[in-house]
Amino acid sequence: MKFFIPVLLVLSALSAIAQQPAAAAKPKKAPNPVLDPVKDVAGLPRVLIIGDSISMGYTGPVRKLLEGKANVHRIPANGGPTKNGVANIEKWLGTSKWDVIHFNWGIHDLKHMPDGKRQVEPADYESNLRTLVARLKQTGAKLIWASTTPIPDGELNPNRTFGKVPEYNEIAAKVMTENDVTINDLNGWMAPRFEELHKPKDLHYTEAGSEHLAKKVAEAITQATAK
Repeated sequence: MKFFIPVLLVLSALSAIAQQPAAAAKPKKAPNPVLDPVKDVAGLPRVLIIGDSISMGYTGPVRKLLEGKANVHRIPANGGPTKNGVANIEKWLGTSKWDVIHFNWGIHDLKHMPDGKRQVEPADYESNLRTLVARLKQTGAKLIWASTTPIPDGELNPNRTFGKVPEYNEIAAKVMTENDVTINDLNGWMAPRFEELHKPKDLHYTEAGSEHLAKKVAEAITQATAK
């Protein structure tokens, strides 16, 4: 009989484990409401915002600032690097008419990959921007380029590193100037208050930071729609 005791103990333990409730599934993160489609108000100019998570932060406040003045849409995703823009621009533009397009790519292009290179190296960044600007100009919309906002020095959470923002902003400024695209200098607008308004160890912004950016974006859009 003594030989059966260990077996019985194992079976008893397995039975207890089987009867334990399954671990609760990790709840899915709710989608960002700024990505939801916008229903147009007839007679108002149609604006499209293209950009990454920084633009997702200021989209909501821009809509509030321009309520009753413009229909502010945005692409239904994080715009990522320029190579992602080239791959998706047709889908994002759709077939509707746009009066103003406010756009940016940069932070994701700057990001260092495991091989140490940037996700999109400078020459490819310029080439991609030229491709994207040429396509955007075909829409007939008034184009506004937003310079890439600062990235803090030191350790970031999550841990990642980036190339130099000024280098890529200079490339973008060259492309935009040659194509007569209006430049909205969000970098210069944010720089004096960056330490105050960005989240600790993060290139993203507090609510107040996103609202600060939104003021500059809404102002640029208002000027474009008034012309």
